[in-house]
Amino acid sequence: MARNEQLIRQHKLLQILERRRYGATLNELRDSIVEELGLSSLHTRSIRRDIEALQVAGIDIQTDERSDGRIWKLGNKARNGYQISFTSAELMAMALAKDLLVPFSGTVIGQGVSGFWSKVEECVPAATYEHFEQYRRAFIVSGLPPKSYERQHGIIKTLQRGILEHRLLGITYGGPTKDEEVRQIAPLGIILHSGSLYVVALEQVDGDPVEYRHWKIDRIARAEVTDSYFTPPEEFDLHQYQERGIGVFARGHEKTYTIRLSKRAAIWVSEDPWHIEQTVSEESDGVYHLEVSAAHDLEIIPRVLALGEDAEILTPKTTRENMAHLVAKLHEQYSTGSSEA
Repeated sequence: MARNEQLIRQHKLLQILERRRYGATLNELRDSIVEELGLSSLHTRSIRRDIEALQVAGIDIQTDERSDGRIWKLGNKARNGYQISFTSAELMAMALAKDLLVPFSGTVIGQGVSGFWSKVEECVPAATYEHFEQYRRAFIVSGLPPKSYERQHGIIKTLQRGILEHRLLGITYGGPTKDEEVRQIAPLGIILHSGSLYVVALEQVDGDPVEYRHWKIDRIARAEVTDSYFTPPEEFDLHQYQERGIGVFARGHEKTYTIRLSKRAAIWVSEDPWHIEQTVSEESDGVYHLEVSAAHDLEIIPRVLALGEDAEILTPKTTRENMAHLVAKLHEQYSTGSSEA
């Protein structure tokens, strides 16, 4: 079973145990997880393994006997929280982390972050909080879109069910230039990229997996679980898959791009890398070459355009030609377009 499936289920298990102050049997825990995650079935053996994994991780989960059998519940250490101390600087770091997770608002992760932060605000001494506010005024998170996925809560829940159960989903999906249409996907995981959520999935055509794609959750109008199951590719690892590219285009067709950079552009690209495995080398006095892999030209061309005359695509030849065609169209547009001031 994929690691992310276990984590989703274990996170939900902890939420249920927090609510069930007097504990619950394995059957009760299973039924609650099935209902809240929208699963069709789940064996109690899986619940027991999840409990053992959480205990190994240091979560205080205890057992007790009840008239209807053995129950599991959070111990005092887990229920009352872990008594830790932190400095204002550490509190500031937590606040910045909270701000970075704003796009998860409306999801189970966002709800967990909000609940945790409410507890922090309640327990922080006034003097410490005042010091924290001074830091707070000096550091902000910027650049993330002001968005929330609260309206997509049901869709995200369905996607999670598909990931956990390995169920094919029928989604109604549209785009900026495409009408909505029903597609069938095998969901493998969800990623956050540049403030937006995407589901990584294998698109199904006539019952067969065709290719990996990233589906922007904002554009999914409806999502439904089908009666069909799929087997996730054994070699698929969500983290390794995402690290192979620099954007949100599907992996599997990566190309290596060589881009000429001026000295200042080389400094910019080194300060803010496009990819963890990129290389920037000096070819001659004041001329540098960037080599980087990407899955699609649209992951490269906008970045090169942003550098203006300080960057030039050298290879692949087709990408260089695509850039030349785009620049020619832009020149025509700005030469003959509207002159309204």
